[in-house]
Amino acid sequence: VQLQASGGGLLQTGGSLRLSCAASGFNFRESSIGWFRQAPGKERERVACIRASDNTTSYADSLEGRFTISRDNFKSTAYLQMNSLKPEDTAVYYCAADTLWRLCRTSTKGHGMDYWGKGTQVTVSS
Repeated sequence: VQLQASGGGLLQTGGSLRLSCAASGFNFRESSIGWFRQAPGKERERVACIRASDNTTSYADSLEGRFTISRDNFKSTAYLQMNSLKPEDTAVYYCAADTLWRLCRTSTKGHGMDYWGKGTQVTVSS
């Protein structure tokens, strides 16, 4: 099982970035995918989730509509488009997968998610 997050980088406030999460070794089509992040000195928090069956999405309220999660089942890849980035978005971003949509949608820290990838660093300078 592998989840590989990529696409992070260093950019200025207001910029955009698209993260990718390439999956292998499990049934991606039947798994809900979540993006989580952990900033220095803070706990991990849920950013967004997308359901397997119908691409229903769920976002953290704090994002104010700036981020969009999507998936491509043919490529077994999920994405996180991040716009209008702010310094407070600086964090390591992780993708995770689980067959339970409820778990991804309600777990604020991602506890219990089946699979996790290594994170990708996003740094937003002011």
